[in-house]
Amino acid sequence: MKFKIALCILILSLSFSCKKTDNNTISKNTEEVSLVDYVNPLMGTDSKYSLSNGNTYPAIATPWGMNFWTPMTSKMGDGWTYKYNENKIRGIKQTHQPSPWINDYAAFSFMAITGDLKYKEEERQSWFSHKAETVKPYYYKVYLADYDVIAEVAPTERAAHFKFTFPEADSSYIMLDAFFKGSMVKIIPEERKIIGYCRNNSGGVPDNFHNYFVAEFDKDFEIQHTWKDDWELQENRLNSEGKHVGAIIGFKTKKGEVVNVKVASSFISPEQAQLNLNREIGKDTFEQTKEKAQLAWEKELNKIRIEDDNIANIETFYSCLYRVLLFPRKFYEFNENNEVVHYSPYNGEVLPGYMFTDNGFWDTFRAVYPFFNMMYPELNGNIMEGLANTYRESGWLPEWASPGHRNCMIGSNSAPIIVDAFLKGALDVDSEILFEAIIKNATIEEGRPKGSVGREGLNYYNKLGFVPYNVGINENAARTLEYAFADFTIAKMAEKMGKKDIAEKYFKQSLNYKNVFDPSTNLMRGKNEDGAFQTPFNPLKWGDAFTEGNSLHYTWSVFHDVQGLIDLMGGNNAFTGQLDNVFNMPPDFDDSYYGGTIHEIREMQIVNMGNYAHGNQPIQHMIYLYNYANTPYKTQEKIRDVLTNLYAATPDGYCGDEDNGQTSAWYVFSSLGFYPVTPGVDQYVIGSPLFKKAILTLENGNTFIINAENNSSKNYYIQSTSLNGKNYSNNFLTFDAIQNGGEFKFELANEPNKEWGSQPENVPYSLSLKNK
Repeated sequence: MKFKIALCILILSLSFSCKKTDNNTISKNTEEVSLVDYVNPLMGTDSKYSLSNGNTYPAIATPWGMNFWTPMTSKMGDGWTYKYNENKIRGIKQTHQPSPWINDYAAFSFMAITGDLKYKEEERQSWFSHKAETVKPYYYKVYLADYDVIAEVAPTERAAHFKFTFPEADSSYIMLDAFFKGSMVKIIPEERKIIGYCRNNSGGVPDNFHNYFVAEFDKDFEIQHTWKDDWELQENRLNSEGKHVGAIIGFKTKKGEVVNVKVASSFISPEQAQLNLNREIGKDTFEQTKEKAQLAWEKELNKIRIEDDNIANIETFYSCLYRVLLFPRKFYEFNENNEVVHYSPYNGEVLPGYMFTDNGFWDTFRAVYPFFNMMYPELNGNIMEGLANTYRESGWLPEWASPGHRNCMIGSNSAPIIVDAFLKGALDVDSEILFEAIIKNATIEEGRPKGSVGREGLNYYNKLGFVPYNVGINENAARTLEYAFADFTIAKMAEKMGKKDIAEKYFKQSLNYKNVFDPSTNLMRGKNEDGAFQTPFNPLKWGDAFTEGNSLHYTWSVFHDVQGLIDLMGGNNAFTGQLDNVFNMPPDFDDSYYGGTIHEIREMQIVNMGNYAHGNQPIQHMIYLYNYANTPYKTQEKIRDVLTNLYAATPDGYCGDEDNGQTSAWYVFSSLGFYPVTPGVDQYVIGSPLFKKAILTLENGNTFIINAENNSSKNYYIQSTSLNGKNYSNNFLTFDAIQNGGEFKFELANEPNKEWGSQPENVPYSLSLKNK
């Protein structure tokens, strides 16, 4: 084992190209390793409604692909489509699901069987084993034991290549299930094709929503059937349309005979689906499609190269990075003139320009989009164009889109996403219209298409400086805190654009967080319309005035003015004592608001970290706040604890919902040694790196190297740091320092240096400090 680890280290240090050995292992004679093969797409799939270890599914896809593919162990429509502990597969489906809570849309599946015809979902499912399953981001393979069939799939952005290996059989079948809520199939034997559409969705679509598909086979059809509603078989019928239809084609096969299926889809038209197929697969073989998908992942993963002697941590890092690079989804296509166009999930028209979807900003504003601004500014510029198009087409910015506006979560977090991109140079041409859009969010409450769009309770907020507890608006204290931060980011963008009066107004409004701070408890608390705090008050009560958390979790949501919060609490000692208390107390909770223990509560309870709830987003920045109170060594020890105990590249490898890359982005940033506590500010707060070396290849051509040569499981306390060979004492890094390239070096040891980064001048940005 020691030899294998040492060899892996050597290979990692020598090369990071995409070449790998045939058996997917690192060879003694190979000087190269494929980073994508460190990824485990099964990380987080051992989940269920009552307990999330990620709530993920294995996404067989290319980065940010329009379509993903995944095996189905659960019935059609179940948000937990692939459960690691289930034993049967019903099909391999095209999926667009961002979360089991949001569920899927535009899904259809393929399944292969032999023997007696079984096409109904419950009847056709086959036993399988993880021992006979290969799962890579670019490739999936499974043995369907009931039928002696091997099913394989490799993806492109808008298409996929299936490969079915059959036994000798007089009756072998491949079926396309077009799913419920409206579908159509048509078999064209002379062209070896199945075409059609599916319309299944969970909301957020116009009336004319369709996902058009085309599937091309490389074997003549000897049998062709369809089914119509209620699984009624239509023998020798070539087409069917209804609520839930499907197509079946069949033939005789020899032992080991391979049947290829090339499939693509489009939200625009059947013709566009065919164009997507011709353009993205064309005459490519299965191996060529697979190799292209592997290269697509290798290109992205190589932008951050890790060197370390802990292979398990490397596997976790790249498995998390894979998740960060899946969402938001590209919801645009290229027309016959190779122009970028999209079907609008907001008005149903086909329009020019970019569109992205399947993202909840309540989660991803925290670290995913700051990561894009650091590593992918061009991509994030396209995403910003997509946000501008959403505003043009619907009149509002999205907060949770899948594919159009969905009523989920709270906040006004499109503002920090847009402002962070603007301040870091990823937003240019659409800055004025996006500024108009975020101002609309902050000034107009009426006419919102969904409760989660814009700002619920805005009129109260603008009149009183907070959203009241007793006016029928749930999660009011949380809304107040999130609106105040959004106001800060609006002010930052206005300031940069030279709009001084607007900047001044919103900087002032960003202090509204103080209006829900209760000095008698040093905690945030719901406040009634008359200015009196809600009673009774239990800081352990989840929900109610807060969102998927309690007061102990949301009190820290003052991203832009931590010093102001410290002052409210009475200084550094009181502040750090309050932070410590969250970790040191037992995991007690009050779930009465929900009438039962929701999974987020259970995930906090079981990890032995007190009331620290890393499995949900509101508290994920909290550990870094010790830096603001001149005790960064406490950040360092707790960061290492979370990195090594709450994450692993295993099916139960997360400690809660992964949520569109956010929980993964926390790991990616934190393992590198820093984290973007305050989007909209040009700083990253320093924690403690997990690896001995990381090399970031930036989009501008520069390289930023993070070195911690004496890093180990015991050495995680910072003794000193240097930037490009010069002593560095601040407990934050700037955006420009990273983008300019160079080397940041950590000296680590097993005892804290309480002097490092502990002077007042070393602390990160706070609005209150700026104003002093």
